[in-house]
Amino acid sequence: MKLNILDWIALILVIIGGLNWGLVGILSFDLVASIFGVGSLLSTIVYILVGLAALYLLIIAAKLQKKGVMTGQM
Repeated sequence: MKLNILDWIALILVIIGGLNWGLVGILSFDLVASIFGVGSLLSTIVYILVGLAALYLLIIAAKLQKKGVMTGQM
């Protein structure tokens, strides 16, 4: 399966979100908030984009599973 540009953007955003949550969990350090400011509009936009990217990848994963791509079936 070839990834298009939207797939790559969503993947990068979800990785950024995952790394940020890892930092929050391990070090109590919110990288997004430290870069853009706690409660700032930019931080909120980043969090929303990460959430939308996760939903997008969830939908893609469901479609792939339905096609049998993720289970090895075709």
